Amino acid sequence: MLNHIDEGQGPATLFVHGVGTSSYLWRNVIAELRGERRCVAPDLPVHGDSPITDDLTLPGLAEALAEFCDDLGLDQVDMVANDTGGAIAQIFAVRHPDRLRSLTLTNCDVHDNTPPEAFRPTVDLAAKGELVPLVEALIQHPNLIGQSVYGEGYERIDDPEALVEAYLRPMFAKPGGGRAFERLLAGIDAKEMVAIEPQLTVLAVPTLVVWGTGDVFFGVEWARWLRDTIPGVREVVEIDGGRLFFPDERAAELVPHLRRFWG
Repeated sequence: MLNHIDEGQGPATLFVHGVGTSSYLWRNVIAELRGERRCVAPDLPVHGDSPITDDLTLPGLAEALAEFCDDLGLDQVDMVANDTGGAIAQIFAVRHPDRLRSLTLTNCDVHDNTPPEAFRPTVDLAAKGELVPLVEALIQHPNLIGQSVYGEGYERIDDPEALVEAYLRPMFAKPGGGRAFERLLAGIDAKEMVAIEPQLTVLAVPTLVVWGTGDVFFGVEWARWLRDTIPGVREVVEIDGGRLFFPDERAAELVPHLRRFWG
């Protein structure tokens, strides 16, 4: 069973984070919605307090989510995803469309922009086994986090120690966690996203795309690619200047669009 947050009553909403974060990413969205929805946010394998699993490929993580839904008895969910979680959500959607009432994609890996060019140096370090000591240095010196990819993903980081404690320390505290994280990053492959394009072109699940326009990893052109590819896309909403992790720091701007879409 994946470690997870499960708060509130009502229709089940499943929040999916990306690599290097955790369910903590969704805390501000959940705080606004738990009075009207059952908000479930798992830590993906390796991340947070979840265990390390054997299959850390994107399809493997999608199946881990399906098993997680089985464990909680979630027959249908409204899925909301960010970053690598959006890639996992797209694979989940084409494999299990009947399990989704709706899908919301925020800035995330799409098609052959997986991993994005701006993140490739980090993936290359992971592939060479050189990422672990750099992350361990960040854990020891949280004030440096703004100089890492997190500094590109957030508009501002007011509490670097909170991010280190929520995102990095839990992964690296578990035996083999650092190496498993490297293995996960090194295994991210665009071919798995390109392969599902034919299935995305017939995906009828009602879909909302909410995209920050200030993201160096996932430009707005990818939101439009999703609109032009997935027939279920109802709307593309742009969050002016929003970066990759806008669902965390600008949750109050995301939530009204979710409510309107679900309503």
